[in-house]
Amino acid sequence: MTSMILEGFSSILLNPTCLLWMTLGTVVGIIFGSIPGLTATMAMAMFIPVTYALSAEEGIALLLALYIGGTSGGLISAILLNIPGTPASIATCMDGRPMAEKGQAGKALGVGIVFSFIGTIVGLAALVLISPTLSSIAIKFGPHEYFAITVFSLTLIITLSSENLVKGLITGLLGLMFATVGLAPIDSTARYTFGNVSLNSGFNILIVLVGIYAVSEIIGTAESVHSGNRKDLSVVTDFKVKGFGFTMKEFVSQIWGAIRASAIGIALGILPGIGNGTSNMLAYTVAKNQSKHPEKFGTGCIDGIVASETANNATIPGTIIPLLTLGIPGDSTAALLLGALVMKGITPGPLIFQQNGKVVYAIYAAIGVSALLMLLVEFFGLKWFVKILKVPTHILMPLVFALCIVGAFGTNNRVFDCGALIFFGFIGYLLKKGDYPLSPLILGFVLGEIMELNFRRAISYSNGNYLEFFTHPISCVFLILAFFSIVMNLRSIYKKKKQAA
Repeated sequence: MTSMILEGFSSILLNPTCLLWMTLGTVVGIIFGSIPGLTATMAMAMFIPVTYALSAEEGIALLLALYIGGTSGGLISAILLNIPGTPASIATCMDGRPMAEKGQAGKALGVGIVFSFIGTIVGLAALVLISPTLSSIAIKFGPHEYFAITVFSLTLIITLSSENLVKGLITGLLGLMFATVGLAPIDSTARYTFGNVSLNSGFNILIVLVGIYAVSEIIGTAESVHSGNRKDLSVVTDFKVKGFGFTMKEFVSQIWGAIRASAIGIALGILPGIGNGTSNMLAYTVAKNQSKHPEKFGTGCIDGIVASETANNATIPGTIIPLLTLGIPGDSTAALLLGALVMKGITPGPLIFQQNGKVVYAIYAAIGVSALLMLLVEFFGLKWFVKILKVPTHILMPLVFALCIVGAFGTNNRVFDCGALIFFGFIGYLLKKGDYPLSPLILGFVLGEIMELNFRRAISYSNGNYLEFFTHPISCVFLILAFFSIVMNLRSIYKKKKQAA
């Protein structure tokens, strides 16, 4: 055991070539994560051929650096442009952008960077200490349990729409509708394809996300320039950043929030198919619900950034837990890691600690080193990131739009996705004009496919017996929690309206 630990850690820490590859991977990952439409998954897919010539430890370390850098990089565009670079940074926009508009872009970035690092390290601790126990629990989750979890998660729409419940529910249902486009799970019936074969596979989450947030923002900016109401973004950068931009007192006040968000990220990372696209929104909502001052959320408070960025990075080691111990990838990015491991002759599963212990401990070391590299690269680039806002709008927005188109095409190498991107851009623009919240739409779209697939699987397994959702203990617990969540949220909204009246 001791020899495997030493061999695994030394293959990363005492290998200059490996550290060089990891530094490159971290930088490239941050760039891909910060550009709307280009994600960590895409960066890893591009670099997998590079790993053919590397050892198992070096190849996996490179991919992990891309994964961690790409997940954290999404906060840059989320804060500076109000465009989440990845689905993992959707909730970061809610308080990150308002802070930037108040002249605190450097502070918002600093908070996001530090707590991204903390989330990764806490997740790594869980991976090292409790992965076998957590995996044994996760393996008990079947379609009934996954359906119940998604139903519980969809109750977040009420919280995200507390200011206007009707509009929030409308956009949430709109997201669920878009999730049904394409071939149905189980029986592959074509739905809402209108004879277009390109719609058979439905809409990619990246296309929807970038269209709703990025393209709609570009259209709105173009409208404001055309109408003469152009905003002067240069004032946002008129400040000095000392360190990471926040005080030790502020850091200490966020420790409990970071621990809570880390727990949420790790738990959702363990469950296959959920991923950090959901964990950041769930952590943000929980932080808002448990805050003594929930009215601060959405106006530019660091609590929201801490919750989102800690959770999405804690999800990364969470996805590695079932990958190593059960051979089940937690999300599409972890699936690429699984492919890389198999390609190197390593079979994930219960025996991996005995058969390939060196590689396992090398993975632990690589995650820790990648987190540190991510912190350093983003720290030294902090002042340069803020300068993005000094680029004139008429230059910046066309560049962002071009990158969005490139990212959309690169998703499946189809021109159709470029058209879909613009379509969702106009959908997002119209929703913003009508003052409809966008977050419920994304939440509905992300969870809609998971909910339908597991609902139909569960019904098939139980021969149409709906009562089995309540005879499975875990499923029953989450459905009860969903009911109480709805009741408590509606009660809270009623109280607020009564007090306002």
